[in-house]
Amino acid sequence: MCYGYDGMAALRRSMIDRRGLLRGSLAAAAGVGLAASGVGAGAASGVGAGAASAGGPGHHGRRRVPPGLVSIQLWTVRDALNGEPGYDATLRHLARIGYPRVELALGYFGRSAAQLRRFLDSIRIKATSSHDGISETPAALRQKITNAVTLGQKFMVVPYLYSENADDWKRWAEQMNVEAAAAARAGLRYGYHNHAHEFTIDLGNGRRPWDVLTEELDPRLVHLEIDIYWAVTGGIQSGDGAADPEGFTLDVIRSAPQRTLQYHVKDRHAADGDMADLGTGMIDFARIFRRHSVLEYIVENDTPDVTPQHTAKVGHRYLDKLRY
Repeated sequence: MCYGYDGMAALRRSMIDRRGLLRGSLAAAAGVGLAASGVGAGAASGVGAGAASAGGPGHHGRRRVPPGLVSIQLWTVRDALNGEPGYDATLRHLARIGYPRVELALGYFGRSAAQLRRFLDSIRIKATSSHDGISETPAALRQKITNAVTLGQKFMVVPYLYSENADDWKRWAEQMNVEAAAAARAGLRYGYHNHAHEFTIDLGNGRRPWDVLTEELDPRLVHLEIDIYWAVTGGIQSGDGAADPEGFTLDVIRSAPQRTLQYHVKDRHAADGDMADLGTGMIDFARIFRRHSVLEYIVENDTPDVTPQHTAKVGHRYLDKLRY
């Protein structure tokens, strides 16, 4: 799975007093200003389904992914970050490949947010997004927002939640709405990242976690970071998208009240359903991109086919050459 955190631990943490969290969110908003965030209010312009297409299926259109909107989720290169060649060398390698952005995961590797910002600035990479769990306390929420503003982020995203109880998903949605309100007042966009189980768990009466989330999350505050691999997989596993996985994914995007502003661009091997380096699997990304453009296209592969560095290079090259 994508970088996340223990779903049961999240469930335990979600039992905190929500009125206290709300008070904390107001304090966070007061302490972190929009001007300091560097995030413009018009960041979502040009986003929407049904964008005009200038080509047929596959890779023969005239449109391309804007190079400045290409990113990579650092979970993809976690082995390199934690081992050889290490954090700094790996980030420099990503910069040389041509990535202008990264989505943070796994912490700051011994640096403060300010120190990490200085390092990333020195190699001309922006940390525009991060995966962060729901905050356990108001103080943790304040720190999370402060760090994101310091780093110059535009987005912060909840990466993973899991429960087979509808009330848990409702509770989490309520907490995310509170956090998203505080994030918005600090000039940040707050999102949720899917896996497959949101589309496959039966909560009773045919309702699934995705139904609860999209009903409960405030579309004025919370956006979606659609992981295309997991949406495709969820459609296949549930049976709802077995015949047309990309069509299922597009239906997920179109039917949600929340806007999809970010993609995790991750391919899928047709033979065994495992994750694949971009361009080596079965997913027709061109079809999806033609129908819905986003503000960030984030390369990811939890199980790199060769090495993390190779996956990063292949992913960047694929998005650079893709025409739709």
